[in-house]
Amino acid sequence: METSLLMLVNIGLVAFAAVVALTVHFRRVAIAVGFVDRPGGRKDHETVVPPIGGLVIFPVFVVLSLATGMDIAEHVPLFMALALLLAVGALDDHFDIRASIKFSIQFIAAWLIVVPGGATIEHLGNFLGFGVLYTGFLGVPFTIFCVMLLINAINMMDGLDGLAGGKSIIIMLWLAIAAAMGGDEETLVALVVLMGTLAGFLYFNMRTPLNKRATVFLGDSGSMSLGLVLAWFAITMTHNGEAALAPISVAWIMAVPVIDAFGLFVIRIVTGRHPFSADRNHFHHHFVHAGVPVGQSTITILAIGYSLGLIGYCGVRAGVPEYVLTYIWIGLLLSHTWLTVRSQKFIAFLARLYRCPKAGGTPSEGLADQSVDPARDLK
Repeated sequence: METSLLMLVNIGLVAFAAVVALTVHFRRVAIAVGFVDRPGGRKDHETVVPPIGGLVIFPVFVVLSLATGMDIAEHVPLFMALALLLAVGALDDHFDIRASIKFSIQFIAAWLIVVPGGATIEHLGNFLGFGVLYTGFLGVPFTIFCVMLLINAINMMDGLDGLAGGKSIIIMLWLAIAAAMGGDEETLVALVVLMGTLAGFLYFNMRTPLNKRATVFLGDSGSMSLGLVLAWFAITMTHNGEAALAPISVAWIMAVPVIDAFGLFVIRIVTGRHPFSADRNHFHHHFVHAGVPVGQSTITILAIGYSLGLIGYCGVRAGVPEYVLTYIWIGLLLSHTWLTVRSQKFIAFLARLYRCPKAGGTPSEGLADQSVDPARDLK
């Protein structure tokens, strides 16, 4: 089937409209039955907000993807893994379940897409400049680790209105461009469907002149499922058939959540805390501590994410050696980690850059008057 631009637009609009309509209905239902995220603790939103984003996005994604020609047999492991994460995420949103249970379900979900699903990282490309680096017998465990890392990276990024959903759309945009350039129509259509559903969610979640605060959250069900789906597309696009992407391009496209997660793990270990303990040292929190408005912080981080994706995708296509992009990426990783450890200097810099009234802040300051969705670390 030859997919035209008009057809893609129509598919995206249908997905958008379906999510908007269902969210209006299920938001009322969720509030009525008490399935809401309540203010308090690290949660600075002012009213109850239903965490139903993922529970609307992914059923619509599955139904529309199948309706537009996705091969169900090839994607059964993905759908099973999604069902697991949606279920445990919804339970966690309502009951706050133990981290060990979440990790176990994440491992099972990752195993499903890697082993039965065949989404395995077989090589890292010319990663270090010494030829293609193959994962060999470590391919399966390494891929499961990467999938779980991305699940938690997106989960932890869900800390400002519109941030996790907006960053995921940008990642999918670069993946869709690669699919289009590589002639992978099935993947392209599925990505357009998913972008349409996320756009429908962001209508309620992202700050705009018409929407001053988020009225719906992704929830753990949504953020973990987003990480899983992004991992599925990234791995299959770099390793199945005629690869549409180089592995290092994927690293750049997903740099913001992955690099931020690494920096958080380092600072928590350095300060003697559990690497998954909750805090407000995320990259997006630095902007808020500096006094930058939530909406402006989100847009800035999304612009950074888009720019990094541009470097990773266009760099490879322009002939920049993969190992050069690798070493620059590692430099970016180390620089961000240093900024995370030295966050006070970075916060002060942001305060001066944005001319905020208060020059800097601390992880316990600057949040009282902001509506910041909780950092969704494992508790």
